[in-house]
Amino acid sequence: MPTLSMFLGILIKMNWKDTGQHNMPHFHAYYGDFEAVFGLDGEIIAGKFPRKQSAFVKAWTLLHEDELAANWKLAVNGEVIFRIEPLR
Repeated sequence: MPTLSMFLGILIKMNWKDTGQHNMPHFHAYYGDFEAVFGLDGEIIAGKFPRKQSAFVKAWTLLHEDELAANWKLAVNGEVIFRIEPLR
């Protein structure tokens, strides 16, 4: 699964053609032993994530909403996605 971004110990990835597991556009976030699936609105769809790190992911998502949507379209079409700037 290609990496989109990494910040504050959080790894963000988007799977190629990952429409079977979750129908809506989404990405996966990892922090330590935690893993969650987030919608492009920054809300958790599945999994568990610490509250503080979830807030960081949501803030990052809102800042990069258009880039995430563009990457989702690329991923669904099996094309190479691009990296997105980390949260600073």
